[in-house]
Amino acid sequence: MEEHPQGKYVLGFIPEGPDGIRITLEVMRRLAKQYKSAPEVRELAIALTNGLDAEDWAGEVSALFYFVRDQIRYVLDVNEVETVQSPSDTLRLGAGDCDDKSTLLASLLESIGHPARFAALAFQPDNFEHVLVETEMGRHWIALETTQPVAPGWYPEGVINKMLRHI
Repeated sequence: MEEHPQGKYVLGFIPEGPDGIRITLEVMRRLAKQYKSAPEVRELAIALTNGLDAEDWAGEVSALFYFVRDQIRYVLDVNEVETVQSPSDTLRLGAGDCDDKSTLLASLLESIGHPARFAALAFQPDNFEHVLVETEMGRHWIALETTQPVAPGWYPEGVINKMLRHI
């Protein structure tokens, strides 16, 4: 794993299967943890939730979710190169893949006190091919899928395995 000066991690050769997913999730966790206290992330989260009633936790989660879902364009990684970019890079570019959008959303959520975790999803045995964010609402974790035009709480069909990584 190599960190570029701009904050983008290029994972290059990573093991196939669950071990490679663990490495990717760890990079995402580190970036989300680092950037949750970055001024540009916290200021954006506050601006996006400005005007909501005090303690409108669901409103805050929704505002951040819809921003990332609708304002950050979904694009694929460089062909045959797994990358994870920083939340700052994702904001600057206005685009990223599922791990980039998830890392940004997790950072935004955590910056205003909402716990977040990553859920890598497998639709075939040991073939994790997608990641999304989950946040705790009350006593339940809800899925936040930012690459599809769906509402908070939507969860894809056909998931047979899930790997979690808390921030």
